[in-house]
Amino acid sequence: MRSLVALLLLACSTTPAPRPAAPPRAAGGDEFTATFNVAPDEWTDTGRNPWFSLVPGDQSTFEGGDTKLVITVLDETRTVDSVQTRVVEEREWDKGELEEVSRNFFALSKRTNSVYYFGEEVDIYEDGQLKRHEGAWMSGEKGAHFGLMMPGEPLLGGRYYQEQAPGEAMDRAEIVGLAETLTTPAGTFSNCLKAEETTPLEPKAREAKIYAPGVGLIKDGEVVLVKQGRVEGR
Repeated sequence: MRSLVALLLLACSTTPAPRPAAPPRAAGGDEFTATFNVAPDEWTDTGRNPWFSLVPGDQSTFEGGDTKLVITVLDETRTVDSVQTRVVEEREWDKGELEEVSRNFFALSKRTNSVYYFGEEVDIYEDGQLKRHEGAWMSGEKGAHFGLMMPGEPLLGGRYYQEQAPGEAMDRAEIVGLAETLTTPAGTFSNCLKAEETTPLEPKAREAKIYAPGVGLIKDGEVVLVKQGRVEGR
C-alpha cells in the first residue's frame, strides 16, 4: 500500500480541472457604436444568426400581465435606403384590444452574420381606431441611418445604436450578459444573451431583453415567450 505521505503528494500534484472560459468582452469605453461598415454586396434579406431570425414564417408569441405580443417574419420585403430588407411584423394587444402594429425592416450581413435595423412603420390604436404613428422612422430619410439590431458575434459589454433617427427613435443596447438562464412557458433556456436598452430621448427609461441561442427573443420587458413555431402565407 502507498504511504499516507505519498497519497497526499499525489493529490497535491494532480492538475486542477480547467475553469470555464470567460465570455468574450468588448473593449472598454462609454460610447455606443453608431457607424457600421457594410459593403453593398454583403446584404441579404433572408437568414438568421443564433439570436435573430429573418426566415419567413418564423413566429413567436409572448405574454405577460394584460399584454400579448406576436412577432412574425413575413414573406415580404421592402427596399429601404437602397437595401432590400425583410419585413418583421409585431402585433401587440392590451387586455384583448389591439394596441399597436409595427412593420420593422431588417437586413443581414452575409460577412458578419449581424442583423441591421433599417426602420419601422408604426400604427397605434385606441378603442379599435387608428390614432397615430409615433416612433416611425426610415433609414435614409430625415437624417436617419440604419443601426445594429443583433451582432453576429456578441461581446460582453458591447454597446451600439439600434435606431438612429434624431428626435424620433434613438434606441441603443448594451450586452450585459451572455450566460443568462430563464424559464418561460415555452421552456428553460440557458446561455442566453441579455441586452439592456436605453435611449437618449428618455434618459430614465431602461428595458431588458433576453435572447436564447437558436431561438431568439424570449423576454421583452414584462412579456415572455409562450410559443414559437412556423406559420405559412405570412
